Amino acid sequence: MSLKKNKAIIKVRKKLDSLDNRLLNLIKIRTKLVHQILQNKTSKKQIVDNARIKVILSNIKRKSLKKNIDPILTKKIWKEMIRAYIDFEYRKFKKK
Repeated sequence: MSLKKNKAIIKVRKKLDSLDNRLLNLIKIRTKLVHQILQNKTSKKQIVDNARIKVILSNIKRKSLKKNIDPILTKKIWKEMIRAYIDFEYRKFKKK
């Protein structure tokens, strides 16, 4: 790889690292909000809301298309994020 291409890659990777830091801050905020919702759930059966998941994924697809973002990519990202938060809720759930 040429030195010029390598410098270009390093420059873009620095931008990605900066973006990752901003994403982490957003994930922290999202996690706090999910935890607030979890505190209002009285049973583990309330953790998975398939109707809500369907609405979220539908909205993400619509918004992705509107913003010219690959909807397959965003659907995969959101499905994994939803799975991760479901796991988080199961781990953090405390019966009242």
